[in-house]
Amino acid sequence: MEHDTKTRVAVTSDPLSFACESVQKRWPIILTGAIDDVYRAIRALDDPEKIQEGKRIVEQIVALKYEVQHDRQLTPVPDDGFPDEVAALNKELEQRGPNAHWHDLPWIFSECYIRINSFFRLTKHWQSYDVFARQKTNTFRSSRAAVIELAARYREIIQAIRADKAVARDPAAEELLFTEMSEVCLWGNATDLSLLTNMTYEDIQRLQGAQARKAAEANILCNDLPRAYQLLREQRDAGKPERRVDIVLDNAGFELYVDLVLAGYLLATGLATHVVLHPKSIPWFVSDVLPTDFAALLAALADPRAFFETPSEDDVLQGTTPAPLSEKELEDLQFVSRDWAALHEEETMALRPNRYWTAPGSFWRLPHEAPDLLEDLKAAELVIFKGDLNYRKLTGDAWWDPTTPFPTAIGPLGPGSGVNVLSLRTCKADVVVGLPPGKDEELKALEGGGGDSGARRWAWSGKWAVVSLSLGR
Repeated sequence: MEHDTKTRVAVTSDPLSFACESVQKRWPIILTGAIDDVYRAIRALDDPEKIQEGKRIVEQIVALKYEVQHDRQLTPVPDDGFPDEVAALNKELEQRGPNAHWHDLPWIFSECYIRINSFFRLTKHWQSYDVFARQKTNTFRSSRAAVIELAARYREIIQAIRADKAVARDPAAEELLFTEMSEVCLWGNATDLSLLTNMTYEDIQRLQGAQARKAAEANILCNDLPRAYQLLREQRDAGKPERRVDIVLDNAGFELYVDLVLAGYLLATGLATHVVLHPKSIPWFVSDVLPTDFAALLAALADPRAFFETPSEDDVLQGTTPAPLSEKELEDLQFVSRDWAALHEEETMALRPNRYWTAPGSFWRLPHEAPDLLEDLKAAELVIFKGDLNYRKLTGDAWWDPTTPFPTAIGPLGPGSGVNVLSLRTCKADVVVGLPPGKDEELKALEGGGGDSGARRWAWSGKWAVVSLSLGR
């Protein structure tokens, strides 16, 4: 706590904040979904011991949901096999005093403290179970149209680059492609599963696809992509032999897919010689990427007919059958799978999970709590942090003046840190920095933007985005 920003942070007791909205409305829905998922898993079992453990997990999640909804006092987290993390959480809880309640906490701390995974870790049969895996799979399947569109585009671009390396040396053309790939990566976050509680599959599909991306360009409120491209191009053109780009991942499913589109493009053009992907180590919060999600995505693309043409549970209930893939669609998807599998096998695209990504608190603490991780990040030319939660952690989830420069708001990871940070973030929470003067007021004045209430409601929906760069060296 001593390393956090001194700027006022988002708290769950603020009725004008999305923190309050989240803890009182979103979390009960998410926990209900987790309860339903475990019940569905139990129904498919015949092992009495595992069934009994599953029922106990359900009871614990039900109790947690009750505590959140009724603003109960937080209780210490039991040792779930990761004593350092548990000790850090419980130490911070103790520091916050005896009256720490769910509806009056720093938002980031409360999200870390929810720790559903502990219920599974403390069992014999459910330790590796991902309670969100079913939802992640279903949402990726629902993104079929966008997945197919991007597979065709990716194959076309990568084959053109490999057939004629000169394509990758036309700065104007290359920058346009870099921008397109990065914006695809940015807006892939628009399908954050934790925000799908009130969205239909039609809404999801509308947020994807080429026309939606073009229309959304005007909604990027500050855009440092040109500077990021210049940084990577200059390092390549200078002949630097090792040029690593790291991506701190956010959501699985379609967002992970577009992250890999960007990674494959960077490697094909030589803008990066290696890409390191940083997933979470445990099922943490709804849609977070685990190493197993990477393997599952490649498996789905390797056999796309089995994945996209097999009726889902919802299809069976509704009596519908997915349309068959065309031969061209099949070839495009399998090309993508082979390409990424080869990059992973060659270790030019690597996964590097770290327990710190699920630690409590903001990234203002990272240099002090995870110095080895910081040294590793320094080896990258650019570290791309994906998504809203990573942005909130970078900025301390604080109520900065919206004109505050991004490098200032990320504190110890800013100038002098040795890390070049690029944040690709669609806005789904109150904190935002780097805006031109008057922009926040202009957006608040829009319908549903918050008006004179003091709430920054325009920043809750994912309609607006920021792409922010900080040069740490």
